[in-house]
Amino acid sequence: MIYYRDTFIEIDLDAVFQNVVNLKRHFYDGIDVIGVVKADSYGHGAVMVARTLVEAGVRHFAVATIDEAIELRENGIREPILIFGSVDARHLAIVAEYGLTITAYSFHWLKNALSHPQSKPVSLQVKIDTGMNRLGIVDEEQFREAVRLIRENPHFRLAGVYSHLATAEEEDETYYRMQADRFEAMIGGIDASGLMIHLSNSAGSLKRMPACVNAVRLGLFVNGISPTAAIKAGLPFELRPSLSLYTKIVQVKTVPPHTKVSYNGTYETTSETTIGTMPIGYADGYDRRLKNGRVWVNGGFAPVVGRVCMDYAMVVLDQCVEPGARVELIGPHIPLEEYCGWIGTNNYHATCAFTDRLPRIYKRQGEIVAVVNRRPQIRL
Repeated sequence: MIYYRDTFIEIDLDAVFQNVVNLKRHFYDGIDVIGVVKADSYGHGAVMVARTLVEAGVRHFAVATIDEAIELRENGIREPILIFGSVDARHLAIVAEYGLTITAYSFHWLKNALSHPQSKPVSLQVKIDTGMNRLGIVDEEQFREAVRLIRENPHFRLAGVYSHLATAEEEDETYYRMQADRFEAMIGGIDASGLMIHLSNSAGSLKRMPACVNAVRLGLFVNGISPTAAIKAGLPFELRPSLSLYTKIVQVKTVPPHTKVSYNGTYETTSETTIGTMPIGYADGYDRRLKNGRVWVNGGFAPVVGRVCMDYAMVVLDQCVEPGARVELIGPHIPLEEYCGWIGTNNYHATCAFTDRLPRIYKRQGEIVAVVNRRPQIRL
């Protein structure tokens, strides 16, 4: 696959592989790992990340939508795939065709789904709401009845039960313990033998989990992202960030004092200043809210000035930089967390925001092994 831009995301698949190997070695011996690759693996690329996770021994995956699951299937991922999101009963045929597992998130949804039998059995996991108050069955009696109805129906198969944590990354574990205790109590009300039982995401997987849990869901960790600095510091190994973002300088100009730069003139020079223009903007996901940001170019930092435009952003250059110079926006010198501080968001929101205008370049042992450029693939 070719690409035509000098602005791209680079993904280190060796980092993904090593993160999973280290996590399994230190924390998840005897526990199944579910690779969460929803939202295109948080902007990293679901297919290539999933293939690497399979190499590292991951045998289960989770996504948010049918479309995300089909993308994995069409690209050779044969392992079980759980869909977290709500799936309309009208689409059960495609679910059965691709051998997917879907979420029974309410008693009302379940009764409707059971009235749509398919030629192939449909795999279900029941989601219970222990405190997130988003999706899930709350009532214990309804939960037990849901399990009974699925097990008695030959057109459906019960594969697991799970819930979702609301405060997994917080140091105060009061709410977490309430959710964990509620989850354990509800699981205790059914025969859970043979079922996949999971509660924890990346942050929650490091806490003391209920004894009934036999799987964890990892999304952030596999890509080398930690929910908080404290969690990262507490790991017995170093998470390796897999994502870097690069562009280049396309124009260099020297402007006099009192020159305004970019929209609305929010930045004005105080002396003769060299401005470099980069072909990246908020249409790529490089956030317009960025303040006091900087990039790495020619062995030094350069501040981003003026508003980030849709397709361009400008920097002040205090050294001799020629057009064509490579620029690091996120990478070894500009950590993702630093960029997030400039735009006022968290790390996984930032990576999810990077759009498909940015080609993804995948490397193993420093060599390019794949390029994903979605735009030329679109045919209407």
